Amino acid sequence: MKSSKAYTETARQEIDVTQETCPMTFVRVRLALDRLKPGAELGVLLKGEEPRTNVPRTAIEQGHVVLDQKECGDGVLHVVIRKKA
Repeated sequence: MKSSKAYTETARQEIDVTQETCPMTFVRVRLALDRLKPGAELGVLLKGEEPRTNVPRTAIEQGHVVLDQKECGDGVLHVVIRKKA
């Protein structure tokens, strides 16, 4: 995914799952988290009621930390997740 300037403030992996539907949204997030080192950050662009609720909740349930959530307009949410150590 090409990151816009708004999301390149810190060095982290970024994925865009705005075109996916549940449960594929978290499947893609989970695969991206699995490729990261413990403590690394993953920025995720989400769209839709279920992904906006389920992705952060499931990440927390699996022991990761949701560092930030920002509205981006057009129903898109940017979530930053730190992989558990």
